[in-house]
Amino acid sequence: MEITVDEDKCVASGQCAMTVPEVFDQRDEDGVVILLDARPVAAVHDEVHAAVALCPAAAIRVAEGRRPLG
Repeated sequence: MEITVDEDKCVASGQCAMTVPEVFDQRDEDGVVILLDARPVAAVHDEVHAAVALCPAAAIRVAEGRRPLG
């Protein structure tokens, strides 16, 4: 799993950070999403998918599998 976020789309609802705090956080000044872990461990994949579904702005994208680094 590889996660990307579109900060410009984010409406700072906080659903992602509440659902998977080890993967998402929010900026203090405006609440916009901060991606803490773009490739989280398998144990939180279901929660990440839940966060994607809860995001009212569709600002989170998930690609399954891994792309080679470099």
